[in-house]
Amino acid sequence: MYVGRIVSVGKTADGQLCAAYRVSSRSFPNRSAVVGNGKVSIVPKPGFESDIFKNPYIAYNCVRIVCDGAVAVVTNGGQTDFIAEKMAGGMSARDALILTSFSMDYEKDDYNTPRISAVVDKRSDEGWLAVVRHDGLQVERIALKNGFQWHLATYEENFICPERFDAFPATSAESACAYMLSGGVFAERTNPVTAVAALAEESGFALAVQDFQA
Repeated sequence: MYVGRIVSVGKTADGQLCAAYRVSSRSFPNRSAVVGNGKVSIVPKPGFESDIFKNPYIAYNCVRIVCDGAVAVVTNGGQTDFIAEKMAGGMSARDALILTSFSMDYEKDDYNTPRISAVVDKRSDEGWLAVVRHDGLQVERIALKNGFQWHLATYEENFICPERFDAFPATSAESACAYMLSGGVFAERTNPVTAVAALAEESGFALAVQDFQA
């Protein structure tokens, strides 16, 4: 089943917060994730830079770490920076997600692609999911449990459902990426391209990226 981009929030079996992201794409598969200083960016692979002129939504920061390493923001688009900056300025996850989702709205492409967002906050031990579609907006705090993750996608599964959860066997940011690409429920989600994970550690978040290998 093709569900497009995916964000998830969860906890490892030993209680470490994790937010993750997977790019799934039929139109623009030639992309990778690149780790920077406290952020991860989705960019076209070498030789495909001109794709950005075909669709301005395909390159963006998908992860930002803010609030002195206490918060990870993970999304499928340009809203990452706005949510992160609002939270860095003292706004709560709930308010930052509502304000940004409302003001930026869904992507105005051929598919009215929803903006999906996730936040995990070490200070409150909380995880949040948000989606703005052409027909609605949802922001929910997820009641996280050790060893499980909850996900949200741009298509088909583009509504927040507390009952949509799956076992989360990851023990590192790297294994969280592998899981997002082909583990558990995600093995049934087609057209994987690349995955990103932010896993809480004693100081901040560990970041990892992994491209799908057929």
